Amino acid sequence: MDIFRLRWLLLLFPVLGMAQQENANSYKKRVLESTEVDILSSYYEQTGNNASVTGGIGTEQLTDIAPSIVVSIPLNDDDVLSVDVGISTYTSASSSNLNPFDITKTNGGVSGASTGGGGIGGGDDDGEDDDNPGGYTGAIGSPWVASSGASRQDTWGSVSVGYSHSSDDRDQIVSGNVSFAAEFDYISFGFGGGYTRLFNEKNTELSLKGSVFLDSWLPRYPTELDSYLEVNGNLNAGFFTGVDIWDQNGNLTNKSGSNTWNPINGFSLISDKKRNSYAFSVSFSQILGKNTQMSIFADVVRQEGWLSNPMQRVYFADVPNYFIGNPASIPYYTSSQNTEVFMLADDMERLPDNRLKFPIGIRLNHYFNEILTVRTYYRYYFDDWGLRAHTASVELPIKISQNFTLYPSYRYYTQNQIDYFAPFDTHLSTEQYYTSDFDLSKYDAHQYGFGISYTDIFTKFKTWRFGLKSIDLKYNNYQRSTGLKANYFGIGFKFEMD
Repeated sequence: MDIFRLRWLLLLFPVLGMAQQENANSYKKRVLESTEVDILSSYYEQTGNNASVTGGIGTEQLTDIAPSIVVSIPLNDDDVLSVDVGISTYTSASSSNLNPFDITKTNGGVSGASTGGGGIGGGDDDGEDDDNPGGYTGAIGSPWVASSGASRQDTWGSVSVGYSHSSDDRDQIVSGNVSFAAEFDYISFGFGGGYTRLFNEKNTELSLKGSVFLDSWLPRYPTELDSYLEVNGNLNAGFFTGVDIWDQNGNLTNKSGSNTWNPINGFSLISDKKRNSYAFSVSFSQILGKNTQMSIFADVVRQEGWLSNPMQRVYFADVPNYFIGNPASIPYYTSSQNTEVFMLADDMERLPDNRLKFPIGIRLNHYFNEILTVRTYYRYYFDDWGLRAHTASVELPIKISQNFTLYPSYRYYTQNQIDYFAPFDTHLSTEQYYTSDFDLSKYDAHQYGFGISYTDIFTKFKTWRFGLKSIDLKYNNYQRSTGLKANYFGIGFKFEMD
């Protein structure tokens, strides 16, 4: 969600970065004239059939609401303090299946927290007693049906404080920031700084930035894997008490014997709960003419620690499959018809404990006339996990009146798969690293966007001591070749204190 929020801020307020480029020959202009408050809110929804929590198949339904507020305060003519506070509250069908076994089937139907609303059995109104075909009773689950586990909903929260100082001639800017974020399965502390130098009567700009994020996992694991270690492999104790385990042919296994489910040999949980990131970036911007500006940038990012997601299951093709639930559903397990059986994981995602990322890109903006401007962007990305990606986008701000501007946009993205990716149930147990997360697979993506901005230059509308400076609305439609689809709605208000 951080990526969507950052992109939202950049799209809504692209002119903020230009405020520091104004020439002040006659007097020293304040960097920021008065306190500004940005109130942002967004809604995001997605659907898909490649959930990583359930090994690369299953529902990816997710909704997210993310309000935030950014306050920029001029401390004096040269210094600005900014505070950014945000939350993100999501509901995820896929992550809820960290524990898919929260429903029990009985002769009278189903029981458990998920039986109401969209849960299994909650919508049967045909008058037939078909909630329990074949008389099956016991725990059920499915990668295609959201459970009501604790991981179904969560709230991410963050706060960031930034400071910048500009020199008297406005040719140098020094900045720094600290941040903190937390979610139910991790916490993050970050800090960074930057230096910007303007040359050639402020027509040329060079920026250097660095950042560090020190994260710690508060790991959550798939229920069957965590429970297996809790009972030291005794499938007749703990969570597994009274729970039947079936083989891939629908035969009941002897849980005390050798021909039943167990994780990969040597299975263990997270050994290093740290996940640290170090980034350095450089950018160069040049005004090429009265109407054209170009900038190029390059980043180096190093990550260390536990870079896998412990919530994400992996299944091996060379290991027998075992299930909990209604064995009659096993033949069509990978189909959304399956609502009553769940395959037990062979392991969780395992990836190397370090990664180097290298994005490089270019921006080119051209002002045609007072009505039309074109903003273009291209980025090439590669890393030492084998991922290669291209991003290209164009935005066409169209000024339709003194106060209103339209922002149609298009973004294309394509990537190959990393060296350690394979789809559901195709990895081999002899591999050292493996993931079935389709975010790391090969795919193409198209994003179509439209926005409208209202700008009140004279801030005529007042709320208490604040004048409304602008309102921005944004919509994006995202489509991925893997089948994932998403919609994004955003709104932003900028106020300026008198």
